[in-house]
Amino acid sequence: MLTTGKKTVTVLIGCCLLACGLPESEDSSLPQKEPTLEERVGAQMDGLDAKSALHAKHLPSGREIAIRADEPMNSVSVIKIAIMVLAYRDAETKRLNLQERYDLRPEDKRGGSGVLQSFEPGLRPTYRDLITQMIITSDNTATDILIKTVGLNRVNDMLAELGYEETRLQGTLADRYRRRWEVVDPAFASLSDREVFERGFPSDPASGERSFALNADPAEWLGRTTARETSRLLEQIHNGDLTSRPFSDEMIEILKKQRSNSRLPRRIRFQGAVVAHKTGDSPPSTANDVGIIYYEGGPTIVSVFTNENRGSFVELEETIGSIAQDLISEWR
Repeated sequence: MLTTGKKTVTVLIGCCLLACGLPESEDSSLPQKEPTLEERVGAQMDGLDAKSALHAKHLPSGREIAIRADEPMNSVSVIKIAIMVLAYRDAETKRLNLQERYDLRPEDKRGGSGVLQSFEPGLRPTYRDLITQMIITSDNTATDILIKTVGLNRVNDMLAELGYEETRLQGTLADRYRRRWEVVDPAFASLSDREVFERGFPSDPASGERSFALNADPAEWLGRTTARETSRLLEQIHNGDLTSRPFSDEMIEILKKQRSNSRLPRRIRFQGAVVAHKTGDSPPSTANDVGIIYYEGGPTIVSVFTNENRGSFVELEETIGSIAQDLISEWR
C-alpha cells in the first residue's frame, strides 16, 4: 500500500536504508543533536491536519517560541478577551457600572455556547456577571449584549490605539449566525436576531461543509488575531498595563474560572499549574486556547490557534495539552 503521509514516508525510507545495510545519515556514529523546544512543539503542531499558529513566552526569562505567530487566524471566541478589556477600561472611567443590572429580553438570546439562552426573559444579571459568563462559559448572549454596551467600533479603536494591527472584532454573534442561513437562501438576510435564535442552525446534509467554508473565510470571522498579538494582550493584562491593578487581577481571576479545560490545562492542572485562559471553538474545524499558566518557575503565556481542522478533534485537543506540558517542563 502506498501512502504520501509525511510520517509514513519517513518510516519507509528509514526501513529501506536499514534493509540495504546503509546508514540513515552520513555518519550515524556521531551523537544526534537533541531537538529544541521550538522544534518539538513545531513537530506536534505540524502533525495536525489543520492550519495552526503558536506563540509562547516565559515571563521571568523572556524566552519565546513562535510558530507562524504573525499569521492572521480565526479567533472565534478568543476575541472576547478584547471585549472584556474594554468593559473594564470603561468601568475605570465610570462609563460602565459593573454592578448595574441588565434586563434580559427575548431578542437578546443567542445560540451556541452559554447558559443565558436557557433562562426566561426578565433575568437581571449585572454587567460583571455578563463579562464573567462571556469568558467562563463563552456565553454568546452575554457577548452580544456587551458588544452593544461598549460598542463594536470602540473595541477596534482601543485595539488600534494600543498598537494591535491584526486583532479586530468583525461582527456580532447574531451576524455570524444569520450568515449561516443567508448562504442557504439570501432571503434569510432579513431575519431578526430573535428569529435567528429561534431557528437554531441549518442541519441539512451540506451544512457541515458550508460551516467549514465560512470558518475558513476571513471575511466571515467573528474576530481575527495572531498568536503573537494575543500573547501580548495577555501579557498586558498580567502586567496591569491596561487597567488598574485591581481590575487587572479581576480579569485574571475570571480567566482562571474558565469551564472548558480539555486543552491547555488538560494535563498540567493535575501538576499544580493554574491556567487563566480563554478558549475559542467552532467544532470540528476550529479549536483555540490562549492563556497565562501560573506554576512554580512561571508564569508562561501561550496562545495556540488551530483552524480548518480536518483531522481528529480529540487529537487536536490532546496536542494542545501536550504542548502546554512541554512548555512548563522546559521553562522553570
